[in-house]
Amino acid sequence: MTVLSRPALESSPLADLHEIASEIGLEGFRRLRKADLVDAILGVQDPDAASAPVDEPVEDGSTDEDAPRQRRSRRGGRGRGRARGEANGDAPEADAEDEDEAPRERPRRGRTRNRDEDREPEAAPQEDRVAEGTVELLGNGSGFVRLKAGETGEDDVYISAAQVRRCELVDGDTVAGPVRAPRRSERHPSLVRVDTINGRPADEVAEGTRFDDLPAAFPSERFALGTEDPTLKAIEWLTPLGYGSRATITGMARAGKSEALRRLAVALKGHDEIELSVVLAGVRPEELAEWQAAEIEPAAALTLGASADTLAQATDRVLQTARRLAARGGNAVVLIDGLDALAPSAARKALASARNLSESGSLTVIATAAEPFGGETTVIALDVLLTSTGRFPALDLAASGTIRPELLVGDAGAEAITQARASALGVA
Repeated sequence: MTVLSRPALESSPLADLHEIASEIGLEGFRRLRKADLVDAILGVQDPDAASAPVDEPVEDGSTDEDAPRQRRSRRGGRGRGRARGEANGDAPEADAEDEDEAPRERPRRGRTRNRDEDREPEAAPQEDRVAEGTVELLGNGSGFVRLKAGETGEDDVYISAAQVRRCELVDGDTVAGPVRAPRRSERHPSLVRVDTINGRPADEVAEGTRFDDLPAAFPSERFALGTEDPTLKAIEWLTPLGYGSRATITGMARAGKSEALRRLAVALKGHDEIELSVVLAGVRPEELAEWQAAEIEPAAALTLGASADTLAQATDRVLQTARRLAARGGNAVVLIDGLDALAPSAARKALASARNLSESGSLTVIATAAEPFGGETTVIALDVLLTSTGRFPALDLAASGTIRPELLVGDAGAEAITQARASALGVA
């Protein structure tokens, strides 16, 4: 059986043929025309190769038509880069659908070679085994299917970044599909394909309506914060926030914007029905520890030394995940501290992502900023004078407000907000 057939060689670039000729020890090959070189290579490999059938399979089970792609993989294409010992512990590995691009060994010095004799046995396919679990994404775009939600285990299934992108998977999705056993140096089995997402066919979910094309409505369901913190109680009733709110916490430096956002995060993280994400953009390094002390791990955390482009990219990644979750019926909340570190266009884009989807879920964005950007459904303005003198709540009612508050707190609640603002301003 030949390793390379005439059709495979004839369809290969001349540079590939020179490389093969060099490896099998063919002399004077650079002086030969392509047709003569093919004859010479076949003659060295196997004197009877010229009569080999066109569709004769090569030894790994693929047809001759795959040979040019296999050689490209050997010269350092995508297959080679992914096969350099990258284990699928917490690092990316070759996609399950790219298995046919693994590097292959060429014949050596004028004799054919049964590669099956030298190759270590690979794990047998296990496509009869179907895994189902919860998706947990990693920072590099790949992830794991956790068979027990919230727990890690040796049987957890690796899912490639390509599959994550193709199926637009987000943290918390429940997926199912066939798996294969770990290859050499891999720690975990890998998902061959995604069959279902949250109980629905993967193709149907991935081809759903785009987030931007879904109809939106003003927020109509208020977040019940359930806290005795005076600032949060004032926010809850005087500048109410709802599912899908587009809100900014504004004020001068040292008005307490970051502290208010952190307390709000603590109050919201206990809500099981929402997926909470925190983005720290351009914050002081010391503030990272304060968030961790509050047992909140930011989805992205970049200090004031990061460039505006880096900050924008990190923020956009988190928001893209939240948008996919909302489009599938989930409720995502993204807290950003703060918008002033982003370029104005990036900040406005981040804020504009928030909306209450009429026929699906919601994406709420609450961010800190020196001043309102425009387009908010809620503005929470803090008074630096009240904050600096320890008088709480430090809410500037004249500069604060919520559009259509009656949808969140009812007509009586909206009237109470109007009266509180009039009282604060000394208006009868």
